[in-house]
Amino acid sequence: MVTEPDKRLLRREFLTVRSRLTADDVQDAATALAAGALGLPELAHARTVAAYVSVGTEPGTRALLDALHARGVRVLLPALLADNDLDWGAYRGEGSLVEVRHGGRMALLEPSGERLGPDAVTGADAVLLPGLAVDDLGMRLGRGGGSYDRVLARLERAGTDPALVVLLYDSEVVRRVPAEPHDRPVHAVVTPSGVRRFRGRP
Repeated sequence: MVTEPDKRLLRREFLTVRSRLTADDVQDAATALAAGALGLPELAHARTVAAYVSVGTEPGTRALLDALHARGVRVLLPALLADNDLDWGAYRGEGSLVEVRHGGRMALLEPSGERLGPDAVTGADAVLLPGLAVDDLGMRLGRGGGSYDRVLARLERAGTDPALVVLLYDSEVVRRVPAEPHDRPVHAVVTPSGVRRFRGRP
């Protein structure tokens, strides 16, 4: 049986490794991640992509967000709500982000414009999910806040099937992560060295 302490310990280990990355490490990885992700058919043909703005030593998303926006893709970015659910707003370029601090947690960069509601994500053709690791079955280890569990449940209730993609460092693709019945596998993981697919996606 999976216990939350098991997941907490694993999260701490992955975060410790990330904390040792230099700014150059993060930037080099972000460039490679953007190139890999932009080559995915799911993103090449997407009209709307739900994504997120990376912070700190997370695998970088900014170059990817800008490239998608420049392609004319509608990019939705999350805004954290008080109950850890996510609202969404459109990304309109670099100047459209505002730094928001939620309690004592790390400041997040969120869209500054109109809020579209938590259900806006159901219109996405692809959803980029943050994570700390993914395993051989495509099961993702999140950060533990539950925000993206709600997103995935909302997508399932709506009957939509967007491509689910996670961006990670190479060392974060592992043999197995703890999974619970409500966890859902992703379709693909992009790392600086390439793409790996799950669940029979082409």
